[in-house]
Amino acid sequence: MALNIEKSKCIGCGACVVECPVEALDLVDGLAVVDPAKCIDCGNCVKICPADALSLPDQPTKSDGKRDPEAGSKFNIQDPLPDTVEDYAQGNEKKTIRAQVTPVAGGDVWSGVWVIIEYNNGKVAPVAWELLGEGRKLADAIGCGLCGVITGYQVDTVVPEAFAHGAEKVYVIDHPVLKDYRTEPYAEAITSLVRKYQPEIILMGATSIGRDVFPAVATKMQTGLTADCTVLGIDPETKLLQQTRPAFGGNIMATILCRKSRPQMATVRPRVMAMPERVEGREGEVIREEFSATESDFRTKVLEFIPSDAKSAFLDKAEIIVAVGLGIAAKRNMVLAEELADVLGATLAGTRGAVEAGWLTHDQQVGQSGVTVRPKVYIAIGISGAIQHLVGMETSDFIIAINNDPDASILKVANYGIVGDLFQIVPAMTAEFKKRLQHGVAN
Repeated sequence: MALNIEKSKCIGCGACVVECPVEALDLVDGLAVVDPAKCIDCGNCVKICPADALSLPDQPTKSDGKRDPEAGSKFNIQDPLPDTVEDYAQGNEKKTIRAQVTPVAGGDVWSGVWVIIEYNNGKVAPVAWELLGEGRKLADAIGCGLCGVITGYQVDTVVPEAFAHGAEKVYVIDHPVLKDYRTEPYAEAITSLVRKYQPEIILMGATSIGRDVFPAVATKMQTGLTADCTVLGIDPETKLLQQTRPAFGGNIMATILCRKSRPQMATVRPRVMAMPERVEGREGEVIREEFSATESDFRTKVLEFIPSDAKSAFLDKAEIIVAVGLGIAAKRNMVLAEELADVLGATLAGTRGAVEAGWLTHDQQVGQSGVTVRPKVYIAIGISGAIQHLVGMETSDFIIAINNDPDASILKVANYGIVGDLFQIVPAMTAEFKKRLQHGVAN
């Protein structure tokens, strides 16, 4: 007998669908439904259900009258998942993840933290160096090596920089087909390296290229991918990669684990992680691999590359940002922020609300659906501090927030919070900064 679902309690969140290891659950008309032919009564969905709408046949209850998700299951749901569905049916409680049992390359070890170093049109995406710094922490936590991966054409100048930023080993595929970025050849090149060397964790920046090629690599490897992470860590017990990102429209922060397959893959927004110290002259091992593909193997061709002149290309590199929210009330009041930005040599930015109101362009939006920034100074004017905005700027070195609401969320992350009327405070700040700069005493 399969899983029981109380339709009156189901809220259609889909958590059970994601958790089910045998794809026995689905959402139909906003409610969970189970396929009895697939369900193996493992109990994973029962434990994860936030509405207490699921139960197993003849499942005992706790003393408080609620169902006990730990009882009535064939297996201890805290244990690692068995290798295959057949193992469930036979009752074999294997203690290893599927990728360790039957890895794609046929070996028995997945080891190492890899960072894909994005190199395109002669430039390296700075987020690659940020990820080498974060990758060092992850590699140390699980006791493995840190490697960089470079795919492109004429990339030799990038290799010393990878070592300088912390890579111990660098894998290189240098081929004319990879001169201009295209999804197919880049995905094929990266996948060929992954299949041969079997890294446990792979990271890449959540740039336009990273967001395009990484899903293709994950699909080829039949593994999971968490996009736009803001925090990475290692679970001290399982040694699994903890991948944290905003979810449900930014209303919660979800930590995601990839338990059953390898490699574990994540993209990380630029400017979220700290830039590691660059050590000139540091060396490591270079492993060069052949790439046998030709132009005829791929359907897309690059006819011309046109550089972007979008302001967003510079917002994430700004050292001082003056940002506005709906608290400034009207577009005519933007002059207050503009004057302050001019005095400080700062870049002007804002929240999604300010952009939707027409006060700024989308290229100037900071937050989950905009640009992630990490300036030395971030001045927030009339910004309440919705989590969608905070995830895009909370790692700024120094945050100054001006708001008339003492309970505003932005004040909780600010180094200095000024509670008061921004129409009095901002002009006073502008005048004081201007006076100090004129006398050469500004810090």
